[in-house]
Amino acid sequence: MATTTICAVATPPGRGGVGIIRLSGPEAVAIAHVMVGDLPTPRVAALRTFRDAAGDAIDEGLVLYFPAPHSMTGEDVVELQGHGGPVVLDQLLQRLLSLGAVLAEPGEFSQRAFINGRMDLTRAEAIADLISAGSEAAARAAMRSLQGSFASAINGLVERLLAVRVQCEAHIDFADEPLTEAESSTEALAMALDQIKADLVETLRLAESGQRLQAGLTLVIAGRPNAGKSSLLNALARRDAAIVTDIAGTTRDVIDTALHLDGLPLRVLDTAGLRDSDDQIEQEGVRRARAAMEQADRILLVVEEGDVIEPAALDLPAGVPITRVLNKIDLTGRAPGVVAGSSEMVAVSALTGAGLDALREHLFTQLGHTHEEPPFIARRRHLLALQTAAEDLDEAIAALNDGLGDELVAESLRQAQDALGRITGTITTEDLLGEIFSTFCIGK
Repeated sequence: MATTTICAVATPPGRGGVGIIRLSGPEAVAIAHVMVGDLPTPRVAALRTFRDAAGDAIDEGLVLYFPAPHSMTGEDVVELQGHGGPVVLDQLLQRLLSLGAVLAEPGEFSQRAFINGRMDLTRAEAIADLISAGSEAAARAAMRSLQGSFASAINGLVERLLAVRVQCEAHIDFADEPLTEAESSTEALAMALDQIKADLVETLRLAESGQRLQAGLTLVIAGRPNAGKSSLLNALARRDAAIVTDIAGTTRDVIDTALHLDGLPLRVLDTAGLRDSDDQIEQEGVRRARAAMEQADRILLVVEEGDVIEPAALDLPAGVPITRVLNKIDLTGRAPGVVAGSSEMVAVSALTGAGLDALREHLFTQLGHTHEEPPFIARRRHLLALQTAAEDLDEAIAALNDGLGDELVAESLRQAQDALGRITGTITTEDLLGEIFSTFCIGK
Protein backbone atom coordinates (compact mmCIF):
# COMPACT_ATOMS: atom_id res chain seq x y z
CA MET A 1 0.00 0.00 0.00
CA ALA A 2 1.36 3.39 -0.98
CA THR A 3 2.37 5.80 1.77
CA THR A 4 2.27 8.95 -0.35
CA THR A 5 -0.72 10.82 -1.72
CA ILE A 6 -0.36 11.76 -5.38
CA CYS A 7 -2.08 14.41 -7.46
CA ALA A 8 -2.12 15.44 -11.10
CA VAL A 9 -4.14 17.28 -13.71
CA ALA A 10 -6.13 14.59 -15.52
CA THR A 11 -7.30 16.72 -18.45
CA PRO A 12 -5.19 17.70 -21.49
CA PRO A 13 -3.00 20.84 -21.38
CA GLY A 14 -4.51 24.06 -22.65
CA ARG A 15 -7.76 25.94 -22.11
CA GLY A 16 -11.09 24.19 -21.79
CA GLY A 17 -14.47 24.42 -20.18
CA VAL A 18 -13.59 21.89 -17.49
CA GLY A 19 -10.29 20.95 -15.85
CA ILE A 20 -9.97 17.92 -13.56
CA ILE A 21 -7.41 17.30 -10.85
CA ARG A 22 -7.17 13.81 -9.37
CA LEU A 23 -5.93 13.07 -5.84
CA SER A 24 -5.24 9.53 -4.56
CA GLY A 25 -3.68 8.08 -1.42
CA PRO A 26 -3.96 7.79 2.35
CA GLU A 27 -4.12 11.56 2.94
CA ALA A 28 -6.45 12.37 0.03
CA VAL A 29 -9.48 12.98 2.27
CA ALA A 30 -7.59 15.11 4.80
CA ILE A 31 -5.91 17.25 2.13
CA ALA A 32 -9.15 17.77 0.20
CA HIS A 33 -11.01 18.65 3.41
CA VAL A 34 -8.60 21.52 4.11
CA MET A 35 -9.07 22.85 0.60
CA VAL A 36 -12.83 22.41 0.00
CA GLY A 37 -14.40 21.74 3.41
CA ASP A 38 -16.60 18.71 4.04
CA LEU A 39 -16.52 16.11 1.30
CA PRO A 40 -19.79 15.08 -0.34
CA THR A 41 -21.45 11.68 -0.09
CA PRO A 42 -19.29 9.09 -1.88
CA ARG A 43 -19.80 9.00 -5.65
CA VAL A 44 -22.16 12.01 -5.57
CA ALA A 45 -20.95 15.27 -7.13
CA ALA A 46 -21.34 18.41 -5.03
CA LEU A 47 -20.52 22.07 -5.60
CA ARG A 48 -17.65 23.40 -3.49
CA THR A 49 -15.32 26.40 -3.37
CA PHE A 50 -11.62 25.59 -3.73
CA ARG A 51 -9.63 27.83 -1.36
CA ASP A 52 -6.00 28.86 -0.97
CA ALA A 53 -4.02 29.00 2.30
CA ALA A 54 -5.52 32.40 3.18
CA GLY A 55 -9.04 31.12 2.69
CA ASP A 56 -9.59 33.05 -0.52
CA ALA A 57 -11.38 31.37 -3.39
CA ILE A 58 -9.20 29.98 -6.21
CA ASP A 59 -12.08 28.45 -8.15
CA GLU A 60 -15.49 26.88 -7.75
CA GLY A 61 -16.52 23.50 -9.08
CA LEU A 62 -17.60 19.95 -8.40
CA VAL A 63 -16.02 17.53 -5.97
CA LEU A 64 -16.30 13.74 -6.21
CA TYR A 65 -15.14 11.35 -3.48
CA PHE A 66 -14.44 7.64 -4.02
CA PRO A 67 -13.50 5.87 -0.77
CA ALA A 68 -11.12 2.91 -0.79
CA PRO A 69 -11.24 0.18 -1.94
CA HIS A 70 -14.04 1.05 -4.36
CA SER A 71 -12.10 3.51 -6.49
CA MET A 72 -10.02 3.45 -9.64
CA THR A 73 -6.77 3.06 -7.68
CA GLY A 74 -8.12 1.06 -4.75
CA GLU A 75 -7.20 4.01 -2.49
CA ASP A 76 -9.19 7.04 -1.33
CA VAL A 77 -9.62 9.19 -4.44
CA VAL A 78 -10.91 12.77 -4.67
CA GLU A 79 -11.52 14.57 -7.97
CA LEU A 80 -11.77 18.33 -8.25
CA GLN A 81 -13.61 19.45 -11.38
CA GLY A 82 -13.08 23.14 -11.92
CA HIS A 83 -12.60 25.47 -14.85
CA GLY A 84 -10.07 24.44 -17.47
CA GLY A 85 -7.72 27.41 -17.49
CA PRO A 86 -4.03 26.47 -17.12
CA VAL A 87 -3.39 29.22 -14.52
CA VAL A 88 -6.32 28.11 -12.35
CA LEU A 89 -5.34 24.44 -12.57
CA ASP A 90 -1.77 25.26 -11.67
CA GLN A 91 -2.94 27.22 -8.61
CA LEU A 92 -5.06 24.27 -7.47
CA LEU A 93 -2.20 21.85 -8.03
CA GLN A 94 0.26 24.03 -6.10
CA ARG A 95 -2.22 24.22 -3.21
CA LEU A 96 -2.49 20.42 -3.06
CA LEU A 97 1.30 20.09 -3.14
CA SER A 98 1.62 22.58 -0.28
CA LEU A 99 -0.77 20.43 1.77
CA GLY A 100 1.44 17.36 1.44
CA ALA A 101 0.52 15.72 -1.84
CA VAL A 102 3.23 14.86 -4.37
CA LEU A 103 3.06 15.19 -8.14
CA ALA A 104 2.14 11.88 -9.80
CA GLU A 105 4.50 10.23 -12.25
CA PRO A 106 3.18 9.23 -15.70
CA GLY A 107 0.81 6.28 -15.28
CA GLU A 108 1.09 6.24 -11.49
CA PHE A 109 -2.68 6.15 -10.90
CA SER A 110 -3.01 3.11 -13.17
CA GLN A 111 0.05 1.51 -11.58
CA ARG A 112 -1.50 1.85 -8.14
CA ALA A 113 -4.70 0.31 -9.50
CA PHE A 114 -2.67 -2.68 -10.67
CA ILE A 115 -0.70 -3.00 -7.43
CA ASN A 116 -3.92 -2.81 -5.39
CA GLY A 117 -5.57 -5.52 -7.46
CA ARG A 118 -8.10 -3.30 -9.20
CA MET A 119 -6.97 -4.39 -12.67
CA ASP A 120 -4.41 -6.62 -14.36
CA LEU A 121 -1.73 -5.35 -16.72
CA THR A 122 -3.73 -6.00 -19.88
CA ARG A 123 -6.56 -3.81 -18.59
CA ALA A 124 -4.14 -1.12 -17.42
CA GLU A 125 -2.46 -1.02 -20.82
CA ALA A 126 -5.85 -0.98 -22.52
CA ILE A 127 -6.60 2.35 -20.80
CA ALA A 128 -3.59 3.95 -22.48
CA ASP A 129 -4.40 2.23 -25.77
CA LEU A 130 -7.99 3.48 -25.66
CA ILE A 131 -6.78 7.05 -25.10
CA SER A 132 -4.24 6.85 -27.95
CA ALA A 133 -6.37 4.80 -30.37
CA GLY A 134 -5.78 5.95 -33.94
CA SER A 135 -8.96 4.43 -35.40
CA GLU A 136 -12.43 3.33 -34.37
CA ALA A 137 -11.40 -0.31 -34.76
CA ALA A 138 -8.44 0.23 -32.41
CA ALA A 139 -10.69 1.96 -29.87
CA ARG A 140 -13.18 -0.91 -29.96
CA ALA A 141 -10.41 -3.49 -29.55
CA ALA A 142 -8.91 -1.52 -26.64
CA MET A 143 -12.31 -1.35 -24.99
CA ARG A 144 -12.71 -5.12 -25.29
CA SER A 145 -9.31 -5.55 -23.64
CA LEU A 146 -10.34 -3.12 -20.91
CA GLN A 147 -13.40 -5.28 -20.32
CA GLY A 148 -11.19 -8.34 -19.91
CA SER A 149 -11.25 -10.21 -23.24
CA PHE A 150 -7.45 -10.48 -23.52
CA ALA A 151 -6.97 -11.39 -19.85
CA SER A 152 -9.70 -14.03 -20.17
CA ALA A 153 -7.94 -15.66 -23.13
CA ILE A 154 -4.58 -15.70 -21.32
CA ASN A 155 -6.02 -16.93 -18.03
CA GLY A 156 -7.80 -19.75 -19.86
CA LEU A 157 -4.50 -20.93 -21.34
CA VAL A 158 -2.78 -20.67 -17.94
CA GLU A 159 -5.48 -22.76 -16.24
CA ARG A 160 -5.15 -25.50 -18.85
CA LEU A 161 -1.36 -25.51 -18.60
CA LEU A 162 -1.64 -25.76 -14.83
CA ALA A 163 -3.99 -28.75 -15.11
CA VAL A 164 -1.42 -30.64 -17.21
CA ARG A 165 1.38 -29.59 -14.85
CA VAL A 166 -0.57 -31.04 -11.94
CA GLN A 167 -0.77 -34.39 -13.70
CA CYS A 168 2.93 -34.38 -14.54
CA GLU A 169 3.92 -33.47 -11.01
CA ALA A 170 1.57 -36.12 -9.63
CA HIS A 171 3.60 -38.67 -11.60
CA ILE A 172 6.74 -37.30 -9.91
CA ASP A 173 5.37 -37.04 -6.35
CA PHE A 174 3.53 -40.36 -6.37
CA ALA A 175 5.83 -42.42 -8.56
CA ASP A 176 5.41 -45.52 -6.38
CA GLU A 177 1.61 -45.36 -6.25
CA PRO A 178 -0.71 -46.68 -8.95
CA LEU A 179 -2.45 -43.98 -10.99
CA THR A 180 -5.69 -44.20 -12.90
CA GLU A 181 -5.53 -44.79 -16.64
CA ALA A 182 -6.47 -41.15 -17.31
CA GLU A 183 -3.75 -39.91 -14.97
CA SER A 184 -1.03 -42.09 -16.46
CA SER A 185 -1.84 -41.82 -20.18
CA THR A 186 1.00 -40.14 -22.07
CA GLU A 187 -1.22 -40.05 -25.13
CA ALA A 188 -3.92 -38.10 -23.26
CA LEU A 189 -1.34 -35.59 -21.99
CA ALA A 190 0.10 -35.21 -25.48
CA MET A 191 -3.36 -34.56 -26.93
CA ALA A 192 -4.06 -31.97 -24.25
CA LEU A 193 -0.77 -30.18 -24.92
CA ASP A 194 -1.32 -30.23 -28.69
CA GLN A 195 -4.73 -28.59 -28.24
CA ILE A 196 -3.30 -25.97 -25.87
CA LYS A 197 -0.56 -25.25 -28.39
CA ALA A 198 -3.11 -24.82 -31.20
CA ASP A 199 -5.16 -22.41 -29.09
CA LEU A 200 -2.02 -20.51 -28.04
CA VAL A 201 -1.00 -20.09 -31.68
CA GLU A 202 -4.48 -18.76 -32.49
CA THR A 203 -4.23 -16.33 -29.57
CA LEU A 204 -0.86 -15.20 -30.93
CA ARG A 205 -2.39 -14.63 -34.37
CA LEU A 206 -5.16 -12.51 -32.88
CA ALA A 207 -2.63 -10.64 -30.73
CA GLU A 208 -0.53 -9.86 -33.82
CA SER A 209 -3.62 -8.37 -35.47
CA GLY A 210 -4.38 -6.42 -32.30
CA GLN A 211 -0.80 -5.17 -32.12
CA ARG A 212 -1.03 -3.86 -35.69
CA LEU A 213 -4.10 -1.87 -34.65
CA GLN A 214 -2.29 -0.54 -31.58
CA ALA A 215 1.05 0.38 -33.15
CA GLY A 216 0.20 0.70 -36.83
CA LEU A 217 2.55 -0.21 -39.66
CA THR A 218 5.09 1.75 -41.68
CA LEU A 219 5.13 1.93 -45.47
CA VAL A 220 7.99 3.63 -47.30
CA ILE A 221 7.47 4.90 -50.85
CA ALA A 222 10.77 4.63 -52.75
CA GLY A 223 12.02 4.79 -56.33
CA ARG A 224 13.84 6.88 -58.90
CA PRO A 225 13.19 10.64 -59.18
CA ASN A 226 10.00 11.59 -61.05
CA ALA A 227 8.50 8.09 -60.83
CA GLY A 228 5.42 9.57 -59.18
CA LYS A 229 6.18 8.78 -55.53
CA SER A 230 4.74 12.01 -54.12
CA SER A 231 1.72 11.75 -56.40
CA LEU A 232 1.11 8.25 -55.04
CA LEU A 233 1.35 9.51 -51.47
CA ASN A 234 -1.18 12.26 -52.19
CA ALA A 235 -3.50 9.74 -53.86
CA LEU A 236 -3.33 7.34 -50.93
CA ALA A 237 -3.77 10.15 -48.39
CA ARG A 238 -6.53 11.76 -50.48
CA ARG A 239 -4.94 15.17 -49.90
CA ASP A 240 -1.90 17.19 -50.95
CA ALA A 241 0.56 15.87 -48.39
CA ALA A 242 3.59 16.32 -50.64
CA ILE A 243 4.66 18.87 -53.26
CA VAL A 244 4.45 17.50 -56.81
CA THR A 245 6.38 19.04 -59.72
CA ASP A 246 8.01 17.90 -62.95
CA ILE A 247 11.40 18.82 -61.50
CA ALA A 248 13.45 15.77 -60.52
CA GLY A 249 14.55 15.76 -56.89
CA THR A 250 11.69 17.89 -55.55
CA THR A 251 11.42 15.72 -52.42
CA ARG A 252 14.59 16.19 -50.38
CA ASP A 253 13.44 15.11 -46.91
CA VAL A 254 11.23 12.29 -45.64
CA ILE A 255 7.55 13.29 -45.64
CA ASP A 256 5.69 11.49 -42.85
CA THR A 257 1.93 11.06 -43.27
CA ALA A 258 -0.57 9.16 -41.12
CA LEU A 259 -3.58 7.55 -42.77
CA HIS A 260 -5.94 4.62 -42.34
CA LEU A 261 -6.34 1.60 -44.56
CA ASP A 262 -9.83 0.29 -43.83
CA GLY A 263 -9.28 0.87 -40.12
CA LEU A 264 -5.61 -0.16 -40.07
CA PRO A 265 -3.41 2.80 -39.03
CA LEU A 266 -0.50 3.37 -41.38
CA ARG A 267 2.50 5.64 -41.33
CA VAL A 268 3.43 6.35 -44.95
CA LEU A 269 6.82 7.90 -45.70
CA ASP A 270 7.54 9.58 -49.02
CA THR A 271 11.29 9.67 -49.64
CA ALA A 272 13.82 11.35 -51.90
CA GLY A 273 14.43 9.81 -55.32
CA LEU A 274 17.19 7.20 -55.27
CA ARG A 275 20.02 8.35 -57.51
CA ASP A 276 23.64 9.47 -57.35
CA SER A 277 24.03 13.21 -56.96
CA ASP A 278 26.70 15.82 -56.25
CA ASP A 279 24.14 17.92 -54.37
CA GLN A 280 24.86 17.58 -50.64
CA ILE A 281 21.21 18.19 -49.70
CA GLU A 282 20.02 15.53 -52.12
CA GLN A 283 22.67 13.11 -50.82
CA GLU A 284 21.34 13.61 -47.32
CA GLY A 285 17.81 13.02 -48.60
CA VAL A 286 18.87 9.70 -50.14
CA ARG A 287 20.61 8.71 -46.92
CA ARG A 288 17.45 9.41 -44.96
CA ALA A 289 15.40 7.49 -47.50
CA ARG A 290 17.60 4.42 -47.03
CA ALA A 291 17.41 4.75 -43.23
CA ALA A 292 13.60 4.89 -43.43
CA MET A 293 13.48 1.79 -45.62
CA GLU A 294 15.52 -0.16 -43.07
CA GLN A 295 12.74 0.40 -40.52
CA ALA A 296 9.79 -0.19 -42.86
CA ASP A 297 7.24 -2.97 -42.65
CA ARG A 298 6.94 -2.81 -46.43
CA ILE A 299 8.43 -0.81 -49.31
CA LEU A 300 6.36 0.51 -52.20
CA LEU A 301 8.87 0.63 -55.06
CA VAL A 302 7.38 3.05 -57.60
CA VAL A 303 8.49 2.70 -61.21
CA GLU A 304 7.14 4.22 -64.38
CA GLU A 305 5.23 1.87 -66.66
CA GLY A 306 7.69 0.51 -69.17
CA ASP A 307 10.81 0.95 -67.00
CA VAL A 308 12.57 -2.23 -65.90
CA ILE A 309 14.12 -1.61 -62.50
CA GLU A 310 15.07 -4.49 -60.25
CA PRO A 311 15.19 -3.86 -56.48
CA ALA A 312 18.82 -5.03 -56.42
CA ALA A 313 19.79 -2.16 -58.74
CA LEU A 314 18.60 0.34 -56.11
CA ASP A 315 20.35 -1.42 -53.23
CA LEU A 316 17.14 -1.81 -51.22
CA PRO A 317 17.49 -3.35 -47.74
CA ALA A 318 17.34 -7.12 -47.55
CA GLY A 319 14.52 -8.67 -45.55
CA VAL A 320 11.97 -5.89 -46.07
CA PRO A 321 9.09 -7.04 -48.33
CA ILE A 322 8.56 -5.04 -51.52
CA THR A 323 5.52 -4.22 -53.63
CA ARG A 324 6.38 -2.87 -57.08
CA VAL A 325 3.94 -0.16 -58.16
CA LEU A 326 3.80 0.39 -61.93
CA ASN A 327 2.74 4.03 -62.15
CA LYS A 328 1.49 6.26 -64.98
CA ILE A 329 -0.54 3.56 -66.73
CA ASP A 330 -2.78 6.39 -67.96
CA LEU A 331 0.01 7.02 -70.51
CA THR A 332 0.32 3.42 -71.69
CA GLY A 333 -3.16 1.91 -71.48
CA ARG A 334 -2.20 -1.01 -69.23
CA ALA A 335 -5.12 -2.43 -67.24
CA PRO A 336 -5.09 -1.33 -63.59
CA GLY A 337 -4.77 -3.76 -60.71
CA VAL A 338 -2.52 -6.64 -59.68
CA VAL A 339 -0.36 -7.61 -62.65
CA ALA A 340 -1.07 -11.11 -63.95
CA GLY A 341 1.57 -13.62 -62.92
CA SER A 342 2.89 -11.47 -60.09
CA SER A 343 1.34 -11.15 -56.64
CA GLU A 344 3.77 -8.36 -55.72
CA MET A 345 3.21 -5.95 -58.63
CA VAL A 346 0.27 -3.54 -58.94
CA ALA A 347 -0.42 -1.24 -61.91
CA VAL A 348 -1.86 2.18 -61.02
CA SER A 349 -2.23 5.74 -62.14
CA ALA A 350 -1.63 8.09 -59.25
CA LEU A 351 -2.98 10.87 -61.49
CA THR A 352 -6.38 9.33 -62.30
CA GLY A 353 -6.72 7.00 -59.32
CA ALA A 354 -6.99 3.87 -61.48
CA GLY A 355 -5.76 0.79 -59.64
CA LEU A 356 -5.56 2.46 -56.23
CA ASP A 357 -8.37 0.36 -54.73
CA ALA A 358 -6.52 -2.76 -55.89
CA LEU A 359 -3.32 -1.43 -54.33
CA ARG A 360 -5.09 -0.77 -51.02
CA GLU A 361 -6.56 -4.28 -50.98
CA HIS A 362 -3.17 -5.74 -51.90
CA LEU A 363 -1.50 -3.88 -49.02
CA PHE A 364 -4.26 -4.83 -46.61
CA THR A 365 -3.65 -8.50 -47.40
CA GLN A 366 0.15 -8.37 -47.61
CA LEU A 367 0.44 -6.55 -44.29
CA GLY A 368 -1.21 -9.53 -42.65
CA HIS A 369 -4.46 -7.80 -41.75
CA THR A 370 -8.01 -9.04 -42.22
CA HIS A 371 -11.39 -7.36 -42.34
CA GLU A 372 -12.26 -9.18 -39.12
CA GLU A 373 -11.59 -6.98 -36.09
CA PRO A 374 -9.34 -8.61 -33.47
CA PRO A 375 -11.10 -9.35 -30.16
CA PHE A 376 -8.51 -7.39 -28.19
CA ILE A 377 -5.67 -4.90 -28.47
CA ALA A 378 -2.09 -6.07 -27.92
CA ARG A 379 1.44 -4.77 -27.60
CA ARG A 380 4.84 -5.94 -28.71
CA ARG A 381 5.67 -7.31 -25.25
CA HIS A 382 2.53 -9.46 -25.39
CA LEU A 383 3.66 -11.00 -28.68
CA LEU A 384 7.11 -11.78 -27.28
CA ALA A 385 5.57 -13.43 -24.20
CA LEU A 386 3.22 -15.53 -26.33
CA GLN A 387 6.07 -16.56 -28.62
CA THR A 388 8.17 -17.55 -25.59
CA ALA A 389 5.27 -19.57 -24.17
CA ALA A 390 4.85 -21.33 -27.51
CA GLU A 391 8.55 -22.28 -27.57
CA ASP A 392 8.38 -23.58 -23.99
CA LEU A 393 5.28 -25.57 -24.88
CA ASP A 394 7.09 -27.09 -27.87
CA GLU A 395 9.88 -28.19 -25.52
CA ALA A 396 7.34 -29.77 -23.17
CA ILE A 397 5.69 -31.65 -26.03
CA ALA A 398 9.07 -32.86 -27.33
CA ALA A 399 10.14 -33.99 -23.86
CA LEU A 400 6.88 -35.87 -23.41
CA ASN A 401 7.05 -37.56 -26.82
CA ASP A 402 10.72 -38.51 -26.36
CA GLY A 403 10.13 -39.95 -22.90
CA LEU A 404 12.64 -37.60 -21.25
CA GLY A 405 10.79 -37.61 -17.93
CA ASP A 406 7.97 -35.80 -16.20
CA GLU A 407 10.41 -33.40 -14.51
CA LEU A 408 11.46 -31.85 -17.84
CA VAL A 409 7.88 -31.70 -19.08
CA ALA A 410 6.69 -30.01 -15.88
CA GLU A 411 9.57 -27.51 -15.92
CA SER A 412 8.88 -26.48 -19.52
CA LEU A 413 5.19 -26.07 -18.68
CA ARG A 414 6.11 -23.91 -15.68
CA GLN A 415 8.21 -21.68 -17.92
CA ALA A 416 5.34 -21.37 -20.42
CA GLN A 417 2.98 -20.50 -17.58
CA ASP A 418 5.42 -17.84 -16.31
CA ALA A 419 5.68 -16.31 -19.78
CA LEU A 420 1.90 -15.95 -19.97
CA GLY A 421 1.83 -14.62 -16.41
CA ARG A 422 4.02 -11.72 -17.49
CA ILE A 423 1.23 -10.59 -19.83
CA THR A 424 -1.41 -10.17 -17.13
CA GLY A 425 1.03 -9.24 -14.38
CA THR A 426 0.79 -12.29 -12.14
CA ILE A 427 4.57 -12.36 -12.60
CA THR A 428 6.19 -8.91 -12.73
CA THR A 429 9.38 -7.03 -12.02
CA GLU A 430 9.89 -3.40 -11.06
CA ASP A 431 11.65 -2.83 -14.39
CA LEU A 432 8.66 -4.18 -16.30
CA LEU A 433 6.19 -1.99 -14.40
CA GLY A 434 8.40 1.05 -14.88
CA GLU A 435 8.63 0.42 -18.61
CA ILE A 436 4.88 -0.05 -19.02
CA PHE A 437 3.52 2.81 -16.93
CA SER A 438 6.12 5.38 -17.96
CA THR A 439 4.41 5.55 -21.37
CA PHE A 440 1.05 6.57 -19.85
CA CYS A 441 -0.34 10.08 -19.58
CA ILE A 442 0.18 12.00 -16.36
CA GLY A 443 -3.15 11.81 -14.53
CA LYS A 444 -3.70 8.21 -15.68
